[in-house]
Amino acid sequence: MKLELGYVFIKDIQFAEHSKVENGTLYVNKDEVKALILEEQNFKSAEIELARPGESIRIMPVKDVIEPRVKVEGAGGIFPGMLNKVETVGSGKTNVLKGAAVVTTGKIVGFQEGIIDMDGSGAEYTPFSKLNNLVAVCEPIDGLKQHEHEKALRFAGYKVAAYLGELARTLTPDEVHTFETPNLVEGIKLYPELPRVAYVLMLQSQGLMHDTYVYGVDAKQSLTTMIYPTEIFDGAIVSGNCVSACDKNTTYHHLNNPVIHDLFEEHGKTLNFVGVIITNENVYLADKERSSNWSAKLAELLGVDGVVISQEGFGNPDTDLIMNCKKIEAKGIKTVIITDEYAGRDGSSQSLADADASADAVVTGGNANEVIELPAMDKVIGYADVADIIAGGFDGSLHKDGSITAELQVITGATNEMGFNKLSAR
Repeated sequence: MKLELGYVFIKDIQFAEHSKVENGTLYVNKDEVKALILEEQNFKSAEIELARPGESIRIMPVKDVIEPRVKVEGAGGIFPGMLNKVETVGSGKTNVLKGAAVVTTGKIVGFQEGIIDMDGSGAEYTPFSKLNNLVAVCEPIDGLKQHEHEKALRFAGYKVAAYLGELARTLTPDEVHTFETPNLVEGIKLYPELPRVAYVLMLQSQGLMHDTYVYGVDAKQSLTTMIYPTEIFDGAIVSGNCVSACDKNTTYHHLNNPVIHDLFEEHGKTLNFVGVIITNENVYLADKERSSNWSAKLAELLGVDGVVISQEGFGNPDTDLIMNCKKIEAKGIKTVIITDEYAGRDGSSQSLADADASADAVVTGGNANEVIELPAMDKVIGYADVADIIAGGFDGSLHKDGSITAELQVITGATNEMGFNKLSAR
């Protein structure tokens, strides 16, 4: 399967009478976007805001971040099973508004949405501070149940992202990147001198608004399976999560999965990238056992020498992570796990809720319990008062001057377990 991603670089975003992309600027007709969102009867109002890099703006509580894309050639459409029919994507050509994003916010859905600061010290913790963001502030009708609210907000983000992505359909990309995965027979013949490596992508699926969707299906309803890497670039996997902001895999993270990008980059140089195994994160022990058994079985079936395993969330999913690691290692396959840490505010506590001696190659996204200070911003898009109740906040987090004291986990994407973050240590 072969996909060309055409990057149309966006350097600015502005409101205008007509939506278009011109000379690196994304012009947006605010009324058209509002009308699109309000097609959903579960919203009583919607406001559209802009947030550019370096502006003194705080967005909170952030539900999802989505990159605008459009398929210009090949089967299917962006976000299959959500906005488009369930047709296999991942081949042909897709154009991307690189440097732009849709951010969804409004009255809080759960208690684990996050913060994006576009300036100040908080901006250094999130990659989304570097994007030209169109922010959709969607207000639900009175009495709307949380699950219905989450779904409505999730689809609002996809629809707006698809609307913006459509603006790139006829544009000539500034850069084109090609990604290709052969079938198993062809892949075995390639690079016989290089180690065969697969990627085990763990999808948050604990339920109660901790859900990820694959071609429109809740991942917790699926056994561990395989997917072409390029299907993910076309939106086959999307976020429906309300997990802690710091290690939530937003839809933007899935579309830009850095592990897949890095494995493609090394393909044919230092390794032979075989493909992606997707598995879920469960609540019950029997489900954890079943899914991790299948992860190990598929890794063995692929004949790989090593796998990279990434996680989403913390605590309960740490058990899924270690089960995957331990069972794959037992097959004689080397593993590297990517996680983050909840090691207490002083960093001296146990980092993960589970551990095993076989997990001896670990990449960490950082300590989510570290306490940080966020300066006041000139403007808040959304609701600042949730600072005291979102995960990582506490009574007194929000100060009278608008500054915030909270744990790092309040920042969207700060300790991302795909490695799509800015923290590092050597």
